[in-house]
Amino acid sequence: MRFLDSPTRFLFFTGKGGVGKTSLACATALRLAESGHRVLLVSTDPASNVGQVFGQAIGNAITRVETVPGLDALEIDPEQAAAEYRERIIGPVRGLLPEPEITSITEQLSGSCTTEIASFNEFTGLLADPSLVAAYDHVIFDTAPTGHTIRLLKLPGDWTGFLDAGKGDASCLGPLSGLEKQRAVYAGAVKALADPSVTSLVLVARAQPSSLAEIARTAEELAVTGIRASSVVINGVLPSTAATDGLSTAIRDREQSAIQAIPPSLAGIPRDCIELKPDNMVGLAALRSLLDCTTAVSSDVTVNHGGDQPPSLDAMVEELAAHGHGLIMCMGKGGVGKTTIASAIAIRLAELGHRVHLTTTDPAGRPESTIGETGHPRLTTSRVDPAQAVADYRTHVMDTKGRNLDAAGRAVLTEDLLSPCTEEVAVFRQFSRLVNEARRTFVVMDTAPTGHTLLLMDAAGSYHREITRNMPTGTTYTTPMMRLQDPDYTRILLVTLPEPTPVLEAGILEDDLKRAGIQPWGWVINQSLAAAGSTSPLLRHRAGQEQDPIEAVRRRARRLALVPLLEQEPIGPRRLALIAS
Repeated sequence: MRFLDSPTRFLFFTGKGGVGKTSLACATALRLAESGHRVLLVSTDPASNVGQVFGQAIGNAITRVETVPGLDALEIDPEQAAAEYRERIIGPVRGLLPEPEITSITEQLSGSCTTEIASFNEFTGLLADPSLVAAYDHVIFDTAPTGHTIRLLKLPGDWTGFLDAGKGDASCLGPLSGLEKQRAVYAGAVKALADPSVTSLVLVARAQPSSLAEIARTAEELAVTGIRASSVVINGVLPSTAATDGLSTAIRDREQSAIQAIPPSLAGIPRDCIELKPDNMVGLAALRSLLDCTTAVSSDVTVNHGGDQPPSLDAMVEELAAHGHGLIMCMGKGGVGKTTIASAIAIRLAELGHRVHLTTTDPAGRPESTIGETGHPRLTTSRVDPAQAVADYRTHVMDTKGRNLDAAGRAVLTEDLLSPCTEEVAVFRQFSRLVNEARRTFVVMDTAPTGHTLLLMDAAGSYHREITRNMPTGTTYTTPMMRLQDPDYTRILLVTLPEPTPVLEAGILEDDLKRAGIQPWGWVINQSLAAAGSTSPLLRHRAGQEQDPIEAVRRRARRLALVPLLEQEPIGPRRLALIAS
């Protein structure tokens, strides 16, 4: 593997969710550790599953991987990091200030802005403080899906510039109060990220146009900050020997076409292709096989196609259509096909005569690329573009709060709005509008990958608590969180793949939603090989491993739909219709 020819001290694996970043990071850590190096594996993904891959609990402290001498791991838990960060700020004044004031400060530090800043502190410390990683030859970062990763990697530069200006938005003063003492740490993080002799950025993708376009955007956006990609890894490529029937041949052909048409911005970057393996990447044997150049599979595989198969997506859509309007949110880990499922549902609802608004809160989402140019006359599409949301929010604040200020006052307000936290406020503002729009029509929301979605839900919860605390007794009001908690208004579909890790992570998401008073309406298992019925030995082997994950979903789901992997990519109304049939 070319990306491992001369590994640097720090290695980042980034790309769209579900492309295999965790597997590749874990396999790389294992290979380096078994070669005699001391390695620290770090996950900054809010939905990390590094512990599951190695079969032990990891958590928010550096932990020795018992089965791999020389390898330690760390999962930066955003919630735990935020709790510890809050305590560092509140602890010294607890007992000195009145309890109502402590409560107010705690509330200021309860939003997703604090969560991101706290995770960011953990992340930058490892990059910039040599004492924390002095014992390791390599530090490998299994980063979060693309939108979150771009935001995380750009934060060191954002915060350094923001602190240099010495200003802060009032909404961010609480979280920012813990930052000032860390100036040198942030500057060191920026320096390390931009030094190719110290840091390697490995862009991971599948052999799909959308996935490759995603890492091309990542490379271009990070290049603006001075961070250059060092390698491209295309993961899960079907080997030519496995293309033995219509489905497998179609998959092989479109993967090779995607690789041949790789975006120009990636063409000059050293590239590796990793073949699709027969087994899921759990355990040391599977991890070792990932970086092998050959793929072996037994032809003696039995796939159970009989029994009570889950119904198609069409039955689920017809039940949704009966309500006439409402918010439909497709949630789950990045890379499971939320955009495809949301688009198929939107197209089918439009075909049934309903007005539909298809939108996404994923910073990296592009619903129009799935719907195609023709679309449907009763369907509109949009996306919550963070940059546009911030611009609109700043204009709104300047036109309202800044209307009667003098020049000096407007200058101060403009400076306040430069805070990186402004993006969270602006995005939530647009999210709230989309939630309210569902009173009159169907709003189908292709939400961001799990970690970002939970942060957005947390923003809704913080807003809900603030409103309820300040409203006079007896006042009638409805907050976005109340809409999300109303099963007659919001229907959440958990989208997953028929694999152990995506099912486990979707289950964790379901539990988190239930704790917030939100009950998922149904589950969709996407890209099922068992439902597709391939005769290719490699694909049949992988299909045979789907039964346990499907049964695990059955035990949880109130409603369940199974969507087969299709020969052609589901782009455009006609192909999307095949998903719901």
